[in-house]
Amino acid sequence: MKIIRDYQFVAPEDRGASAAIGNFDGVHLGHQAVIDIARAAAPDAPLGILTFEPHPRQYFAPTAPAFRLMGAAARASRLEKLGVKRLYELNFTAALAALTPEAFAQDVIADGFGLRHVVVGADFCFGKGRAGTAEHLQDFGIRMGFGVTVTPLVAHAERTVSSTAIRQALSDGDPRTAAEMLGHWHRIEGPVISGEQRGRELGYPTANMSIDGLHPPAFGVYAVLVDVREGTHQGSYHGVASLGVRPMFGENRPNLETYIFDFKGDLYGTALSVGLVDHLRGEENFDSLDALITQMDADSLEARRILAAL
Repeated sequence: MKIIRDYQFVAPEDRGASAAIGNFDGVHLGHQAVIDIARAAAPDAPLGILTFEPHPRQYFAPTAPAFRLMGAAARASRLEKLGVKRLYELNFTAALAALTPEAFAQDVIADGFGLRHVVVGADFCFGKGRAGTAEHLQDFGIRMGFGVTVTPLVAHAERTVSSTAIRQALSDGDPRTAAEMLGHWHRIEGPVISGEQRGRELGYPTANMSIDGLHPPAFGVYAVLVDVREGTHQGSYHGVASLGVRPMFGENRPNLETYIFDFKGDLYGTALSVGLVDHLRGEENFDSLDALITQMDADSLEARRILAAL
């Protein structure tokens, strides 16, 4: 997959794609439906995605609570697995935000990327002040020479599949409902960072990962699936993870600490992907380290039981 970030300097071979447009946070079932339609709309064209980085919501409200389900690298990885060949990841700047809907259609879609066909959801809005609608885009496509397909919103279990609904399920400690809407386990991805090695001292060495910039799922302990993406330990594993602020040990920045079952090795700096399967319990403050270890033993047994049944 090739990533193109500037619509003003596009190589000829990167033009002419059939592209789905949107933020694609989580790459959920609704997004996947839009991508499938883009693929079918022009089978002989490269399959593309037109998206934005940072997310426009981050740009307009930089101090608001973190809301993203995945970072840019995780999104790109997921899109590549779906067969996307051209990722048009536009730098979302003041200049881009100021484009009127018509200017965006002309300068970015038609003249810049030369897209052959675009696919958007029924709730798609674009241009300055989000003034452009899917219907406006269809009108621009007729005038400017690109095809437009508008897809209905996807529903699951009588609810509309959306990033908002997925965030709510995760906040409720319900990763399985989130996974049903995503079409995959919700994953936290990134490098293993240095921790305070308390887990090692307790007999549970953990791989620590930052959740900065991401929507925080319910704090507590999870049964997890772990993919080590690189290095000598590359592969898939089962584990149990604690997500939160570790209240027994003072004030701490939220992070994810994963204990990988039956694993020995150094993972510092290694890229991990941790899929949340079940929320076992909330975060607790124990009276003693012995009580904590006893609970960790029970958590591990329960996680092994759950993951063995997948």
